[in-house]
Amino acid sequence: MSAIERDEALDTPLDQIDVSRPEIFQNDTWQPWFARLRKEAPVHYLSDSVNGPFWSVTSHQLIKEVDTNHEVFSSEKGGIAIVDPYEAVEGEIQGQSFITMDEPQHMKQRSAVAPTVAPSNLAELEPLIRERAIDILENLPVGETFNWVQEVSIELTARMLATLFGFPYEERKKLIHWSDLATAVPEVTGDDSIDMKHRYEELMGAAAAFYQLWEQKKTEDPRFDLISMLINNPETANLNEDPSQFLGNILLLIVGGNDTTRNSISGGVMALNKYPDQYQKLRDNPALIPNMVSEMVRWQTPVIHMRRTALQDFELGGEQIKEGDKVVMWYLSGNRDESVFEDADKLVIDRPNARAHVSFGFGVHRCMGNRLAEMQLRILWEEIMKRFHTVEVVGEVERLPNNFIRGIKDVPVRVHPH
Repeated sequence: MSAIERDEALDTPLDQIDVSRPEIFQNDTWQPWFARLRKEAPVHYLSDSVNGPFWSVTSHQLIKEVDTNHEVFSSEKGGIAIVDPYEAVEGEIQGQSFITMDEPQHMKQRSAVAPTVAPSNLAELEPLIRERAIDILENLPVGETFNWVQEVSIELTARMLATLFGFPYEERKKLIHWSDLATAVPEVTGDDSIDMKHRYEELMGAAAAFYQLWEQKKTEDPRFDLISMLINNPETANLNEDPSQFLGNILLLIVGGNDTTRNSISGGVMALNKYPDQYQKLRDNPALIPNMVSEMVRWQTPVIHMRRTALQDFELGGEQIKEGDKVVMWYLSGNRDESVFEDADKLVIDRPNARAHVSFGFGVHRCMGNRLAEMQLRILWEEIMKRFHTVEVVGEVERLPNNFIRGIKDVPVRVHPH
């Protein structure tokens, strides 16, 4: 990051700081903006932006305070992203999922799919994940430069998503495409050229594919995949009769299963290259992998923010929030809070409190698949360390402009076997 970019963050008047600009995440210049807010205004109001007026909550403690208080801060009122829900054109379906519901509806629907990621089912999945991770790693082009994101992060995630959904394995890349489309709106990416009509048509294609899968699975014996569980739970058995909830929940589960794992796999390789002393620490002691996984998820923070809407007037961190105000929890900032994480910008694979990160959220909406994401990362790194001395980043990393998902497009690497 240049001194000019750092100075801009320090010189901008406090009341004009807008941390929702997608370009600061694409350029990876977000750190000084959030560091300043944590120090000067951990509950910060911006009166005007592309996304309207909003409060930014940037400290670890206050993020947890908002996230655990679902009586005051609603997910249902205005959705979970800084961008306001779109006004549906007549005849269009608006996706709604259990993450954008308040209690008691939220927990009823969440409970229907939760058994998929219960410990007993994860134990069943572990050998399959390992088999697929080994297959991917064994077929990497040793001695050649390739994109780690495409060949490893996306490939492992696509294989796992197809397994979790019971989706046709040979069509697994469609799941990644639909996941990317779900967050591709101008206010999130900064790209005004997005054809929203075409995007909608593609998402309707996703809905059609899953309707077909739903009908097929209704005639089969119950299995431990997400669609079978929704069909066989009384709370969600008729989900296919409500198009908006059907599409919303399917997209939520696809995005949830894709983004955390995929971008943490990519971010982890980048972080170990940035901090070679930590890579050596890992070689010296591979038993650190489980803790390193938590630290990679903290350092990368795949979901940048979550939004709530205040249901009543409320004082937070000395600031007066009004009923109806948009309140944005910046998880990325909370995970770099110097008062909680010493040397917070650095990857420290044996960090004693790595699990204190807020990447998975807190309270009733805490990420349901967090254990599955951690297991995939753990297994992948166990298998990487058996095969390769170094996964070396050999060129410029390309990030995606997005203020919601901290996405990585290209990590050029070479692998060096032992």
